[in-house]
Amino acid sequence: MDLKNKLHILAGDILGGLNAAIITLPQALAFGVATGFGASAGLWGAIILSLIAGLLGSKVPMISGVTGPVAIVVASIMHALNKDITAVIFILFLAGVFQVILSLTKLPEIVKYVPYPVISGFMNGVGIIIIIMQINPLLGFPTSSNTISSIENLIKQISTLNIEALAIGALTLLIVFAFPKRWNKYLPSQILALIICTIVSVKLGLNVARISEISVTMPDIILPQTNLHDLITYLHYGVILAIILSSESLLTGLVCTSITKIQLPAKRLLTAQGIGNICCALTGTMPGSAATMRTVAALKTGATTRFAAVVTSIILVLLVYKFAGFVADIPLAVLAAILIKIGYDIIDTKFLKVIKIAPKDDLYILITVFLLTVFYNLIVAVGAGIVLAALLYAKRVADKAKLVDKPVYDADIMKLEQSVEKDYKHKIRVVHIDGAFFFGSATQLISHFDELLGTRYLILVYDSGDMLDISAVFALEDIILRLKSQHIKILLVINNEQVREQLKNYDVISQIGEKHVFFSEVKAIDYAKISFKKRVKKKYFN
Repeated sequence: MDLKNKLHILAGDILGGLNAAIITLPQALAFGVATGFGASAGLWGAIILSLIAGLLGSKVPMISGVTGPVAIVVASIMHALNKDITAVIFILFLAGVFQVILSLTKLPEIVKYVPYPVISGFMNGVGIIIIIMQINPLLGFPTSSNTISSIENLIKQISTLNIEALAIGALTLLIVFAFPKRWNKYLPSQILALIICTIVSVKLGLNVARISEISVTMPDIILPQTNLHDLITYLHYGVILAIILSSESLLTGLVCTSITKIQLPAKRLLTAQGIGNICCALTGTMPGSAATMRTVAALKTGATTRFAAVVTSIILVLLVYKFAGFVADIPLAVLAAILIKIGYDIIDTKFLKVIKIAPKDDLYILITVFLLTVFYNLIVAVGAGIVLAALLYAKRVADKAKLVDKPVYDADIMKLEQSVEKDYKHKIRVVHIDGAFFFGSATQLISHFDELLGTRYLILVYDSGDMLDISAVFALEDIILRLKSQHIKILLVINNEQVREQLKNYDVISQIGEKHVFFSEVKAIDYAKISFKKRVKKKYFN
């Protein structure tokens, strides 16, 4: 690579890192305040995580820091533990350790299988939570830790509305929403609103709550102090936070891959994020994940290597040292307005546009995840969404599974049946299991065999190469027992050696006998014909 190309890549990384830093600054400050950690913790967390995760992560630039979903979970943990910072920092440390452990497993690959309605419902829920929780500080009231308390406090305090806070917040909203999107590439509306509205509030001497203090010194190292009781008590919080941190990073990685067409190593991404979050915990700063908005901004501005993440951290450090006084004067109402815009941007308008024509199953999933996210618990919401999606998918597949009934005709048998008119119902049938035979379809297919009870020889054909799950094995055994009780001879046709061995190990084949299991449907039919002829002749002509 010649010097010109190297300089071009360097310039792209510097511009991309600068743009990402400008976007990160107001978001890190706002999320730090919103979680109760403080603006300094949000900003220094972004600096530390972006630097470490950037250096240790993939070659493609990934800009990291606190994000909406992460902030909501941290705020919830802070509320649950009555703002016990020592306990929360230990949980942050645990989350980073769990991320590193997750990176050693195959779990990072699972994120690609999460259904879109689950992601959409979750992101819509997070967006609404952020908006609801920022209405109070926008009106000059203290920030609440969850949606329910935010609504309750808003109703209680509405009579003490701070007009000045609302005015400066409204101006911020006007700028971030009205600023032309095409100009955002060159000057993000959030940083513009932050600068203009802070200057206006200072010049007019508005009586509004402000950040007040920002630390310009490097955070001190804080070694987590705990015992076995605390470890057991806080373990589930660490797991929950690790899942959110990891999921957000992996989803950002998918977005990054779609833009760059470069496949990112998911395990390395999680390792880097985990180590970065451990460092954040050890310095008492906010954890985070790879941030989609900031990463995309860096890529769109020309960033191509991990150096862009380093540039972001360097610029943020310079901003802290150079403009600490200005940052301290930022009104909380301005940060609230910026977060409301972030919450709005998180809402998945793409899915909402097609909601009228979307399949009902997808709507059920989205609504369930959305309501649980907003009013109950984020992790429960995602878990419930995935389980519901899996069950609905299983139902769709099971509904497609059916039995294909094919009567077998034979001239000799027809003559025999004509001579023995009362036994005209004696038949040989071949039944194919069409579609997936698994726990979802097994029970449903059992009921269909009641329609075949007039049969004397039933040839059951399973010609799929898929192994049976335990539910299907037991269902097949149930089918055999029910048909045997009706004096129906059962012949199995299984052309897959592994499935045959599986049924043998589960003693299903022993229920009908080895000689009644065939590899070929034709041989099974021939056997049934010969047996049926012998049976009828023996009964009526001897």
